[in-house]
Amino acid sequence: MIESRCGVRCDICERKKDVKCLGCINMSKPFWGGECHVKSCSEQRGYNHCGQCNEFPCDTLSNMGKAEGYDPLLKIEQCKKWLIG
Repeated sequence: MIESRCGVRCDICERKKDVKCLGCINMSKPFWGGECHVKSCSEQRGYNHCGQCNEFPCDTLSNMGKAEGYDPLLKIEQCKKWLIG
């Protein structure tokens, strides 16, 4: 089951309840109220997640969350798993 556009596993997210996040697939905007460029790009291209894109993994996804200390490789690997099925 695909849970996000970028590869975040919403089902195991520890912050989900605290920030009242329903997952980006179920929300028009991210829980923080701004814009998620990965979400926007994926939806504009008609993809369920980034792994379906021929530019995967792009710079946007590859750098997503790095400034906040998150490892984008985990999301990239999850998108690969969703692509395989």
